[in-house]
Amino acid sequence: MKNELNLVVSPEEAATPELIKRIAAQQLFSSPDKITSLKILKRSIDARSRNIKVNLKVEVYIQELPPPSPSYKINYPDVTHKRPVIIIGSGPAGLFAALQAMENGMKPIVIERGKEVRNRRKDLAAINKAHVVNPHSNYCFGEGGAGTYSDGKLYTRSTKRGDITKILETFVAHGADESILIDAHPHIGTNKLPKIIEAMRATILNNGGEVYFNMHMTDLIIKDNAVKGVVCDDLANATTCEFTADAVILATGHSARDIFEMLHAKNILIESKTFAMGVRAEHQQALIDSLQYHCSMSDVARKREFLPASSYSMVQQVSGRGVYSFCMCPGGIIAPCATAPHEIVTNGWSPSKRNNPFANSGIVVTVEPEDLIPYQHYGPLAGLHYQQALEQMAWNAGGKTQSAPAQRLFDFVNNKLSADLPLTSYQPGVVSAPLHSLLPPAIGTRLQAGFREFGKKMRGYLTNEAVIVGVESRTSSPVRIPRDADTLQHPQIKGLYPSGEGAGYAGGIVSAAIDGQKCANAISAILNN
Repeated sequence: MKNELNLVVSPEEAATPELIKRIAAQQLFSSPDKITSLKILKRSIDARSRNIKVNLKVEVYIQELPPPSPSYKINYPDVTHKRPVIIIGSGPAGLFAALQAMENGMKPIVIERGKEVRNRRKDLAAINKAHVVNPHSNYCFGEGGAGTYSDGKLYTRSTKRGDITKILETFVAHGADESILIDAHPHIGTNKLPKIIEAMRATILNNGGEVYFNMHMTDLIIKDNAVKGVVCDDLANATTCEFTADAVILATGHSARDIFEMLHAKNILIESKTFAMGVRAEHQQALIDSLQYHCSMSDVARKREFLPASSYSMVQQVSGRGVYSFCMCPGGIIAPCATAPHEIVTNGWSPSKRNNPFANSGIVVTVEPEDLIPYQHYGPLAGLHYQQALEQMAWNAGGKTQSAPAQRLFDFVNNKLSADLPLTSYQPGVVSAPLHSLLPPAIGTRLQAGFREFGKKMRGYLTNEAVIVGVESRTSSPVRIPRDADTLQHPQIKGLYPSGEGAGYAGGIVSAAIDGQKCANAISAILNN
């Protein structure tokens, strides 16, 4: 007999299969030895009170064998000689567009300006150690996109956009742990993502798709308002080449500024959109654990025996704008994510175990049109240039290297330059700087007020043992590339499909992957009919 149960258990019970089985048997008025199979379907932590609970949804079979475990592998057809679709970018939107294109019987040609996922590591090391930024291979550009080396969080609120389960199962089919299918806030971890991304590439290549690295798209081939292909710089060979197809998916990510500039120069419609900017705030993970798990610092180790590194989510309205946490990384590291020289960009990531001693989060403020008035002569690129100006300010304030300007949190709130700085996870190093005066007032004063309110919500959060590092500027794209709501094509250019974060239609790995799938399906609906 099959049963589905909702169990509320302690963290210790949740970590012990035999205890879960015993509790399930009690609910079913049965005995544990009659349970032939117990599978956890969903898992979440409720830490709202000192008595922390874990909510489990379980599937229980009594005196009956369950059906065979599902296989998440998809048998893709051989698309070697099928109709081609060009996909610009190999982040989640591009990779999942490629996989869906193959499933639909089309041949994906994936073009990536950066390097293979493992070769990117040398360029990331160069940023951290030598302060050298490769504009084509960095934390944002390269195989797997920004998500590969900046966390791999799979939580999304975009539950109505598409099939989230299929996205997660595709990750599992390529090597991700099955726990991502059950956790309320699934997370792969930066240390595990490279192998998964390589497996996805292998799937594409083994079924007749094509993948090109160090291939920077510089122009679109357009005839009679329809796309016919792309022009690329072959960075490895210093040559120019063309790829032809009647459909091009632009999945270039939120940091491909040259793509926005190219479209604008060709009078292809793009639009300014809202985004947010701020700083990275970093605390000791033990402090966040003590605040979130309602215990003393000395008791954190005991709590953490059966609980993960804790996270937080905060939002506060300040003077008509939202101040909120973004991309919170428990047990994580602040990463240098500049995509060009002369700029500082921060982001955060966590390994799969989330076992680093620091917790960091972007704390950002919504940017409004009035902030962009000094940049309005750039038209739809105004937000991009505003963003860029703050990144260059941070570079100057940090000493014109990848060392970032930083300030103790309490000092920042009280307009005081920090005499010294605590240890941070930011590997290129930090420099004490008056971020309270360097940030535009529209951002800085709201951040100060927001931190004060956060300190009231989490007593102990507003501490001078915490540090803020500037700037957190790539929360989302400042530009949207418009598309028809039904066909997903650009309204001016037939066959051009803007997709993912860079086009303004996603906000994370899962939502970008869903959007890539949607574009591949939209192309299939037109080309295969």
